[in-house]
Amino acid sequence: MTQLESARRGVVTDLMRKAAEAEGINAEILRERIAEGRVIICHNTRRSGGIALAVGHGLRTKVNANIGTSKDDTSVDKELEKARVAVSAGADALMDLSTGGPVDDIRQAVIAETEACIGSVPLYQAALDAVLKKKKAIVDMTVEDIFEGVVKHLDDGVDFITVHCGVTRGTFERMRNEGRIMDVVSRGGSFTIEWMLHNEAENPLFEHFDRLLEIVRPYDAVLSLGDGFRPGCIADATDRAQIQELIVLGELTQRAWNAGVQVMIEGPGHVPLHQIQANIQLQKRLCHGAPFYVLGPLVTDIAPGYDHITCAIGGAIAAAAGADFLCYVTPSEHLRLPTVEDVHEGVIASRIAAHAADIAKGIPGAMEKDAAMSRCRKKLDWEGQFSHALDPARARRLRAESGVDEAHGACTMCGEFCAYKVMNKSAEIIAGD
Repeated sequence: MTQLESARRGVVTDLMRKAAEAEGINAEILRERIAEGRVIICHNTRRSGGIALAVGHGLRTKVNANIGTSKDDTSVDKELEKARVAVSAGADALMDLSTGGPVDDIRQAVIAETEACIGSVPLYQAALDAVLKKKKAIVDMTVEDIFEGVVKHLDDGVDFITVHCGVTRGTFERMRNEGRIMDVVSRGGSFTIEWMLHNEAENPLFEHFDRLLEIVRPYDAVLSLGDGFRPGCIADATDRAQIQELIVLGELTQRAWNAGVQVMIEGPGHVPLHQIQANIQLQKRLCHGAPFYVLGPLVTDIAPGYDHITCAIGGAIAAAAGADFLCYVTPSEHLRLPTVEDVHEGVIASRIAAHAADIAKGIPGAMEKDAAMSRCRKKLDWEGQFSHALDPARARRLRAESGVDEAHGACTMCGEFCAYKVMNKSAEIIAGD
């Protein structure tokens, strides 16, 4: 039985217990949420070690880091270093989006390198295999080619796969009539649209969705229903194409649940601040409470080089409104393949957003972390502050660079006029009286 089927039959599995322990909640409560489809456990029966990342309602907001090669940079070692840095910085999951070099070797190496949850986009695999191995154009892929890519990734142990099943001929027509600035910015979405137009056929992952479910079920992996029509700029946000795709994904969610397959929904994208909460509410309503996985969202289009910040702003609002999984954005977004340093910055920015949202949502233990930091600040306990910091190494380095003598206690912002020092001294005087 899959995790969803077990949950619906009242069975608490070992993976559910493991996930519940990690979340600090009762395993029975977790089981109930899985049975309702509001929580998923990302894992693959092919992976040893029992990976069990729980994502969804009432749980800590999770963070994903995208890594992967391109045709311009095919270094396996560099991607493995990015994977290590992302996990070290606190990423809960990694998505390997490689499109250049030995992509099979890279995916397998990333899976072997870390115990983090791993996601991928099998359509990239199918497209690369078609071009490089079968010497044909992407539009000449067969339905079998596409499903071979799905099987290959699941066989390797990928825990969740992004599939653009909502990119249909119908949703494409809505997009064409929408007058978008950016049209389609999803790589998988653009591949699918090109294939449909060339072959005058429906999207195979939509038309043969039941076959996809049959393939995924034995692995007990999660279907991440991708947003091929996500807005690529804030002017395109919350339009008819985006919402029509969401309606289709909601229908497919119910079909997946009926087949015992877990689902999460991917979301935008670029969304202005005042539309984010409505986007989350729409997704939760149309997709029956399934976990929501958002890219950002980025709240402005004019900050290249700082898009990890625009992502964190949108991510905090989205997660506070009910999004469950944040996909990071690095400072290199829209500019280049991210460096190792960019990956670290992107993860930390999204972790800040996730934690801020967890406080707002009342996730158990979230506020206590901040209270612990505050108590250390009051005592000028620098080691304690470092231990509670999201990025201890950076905090320690900035403190050291100030050149202040540890005996001095305060930082160089206020020095001897530090409010903490003044108030602590006053407390000593009062205690002495």
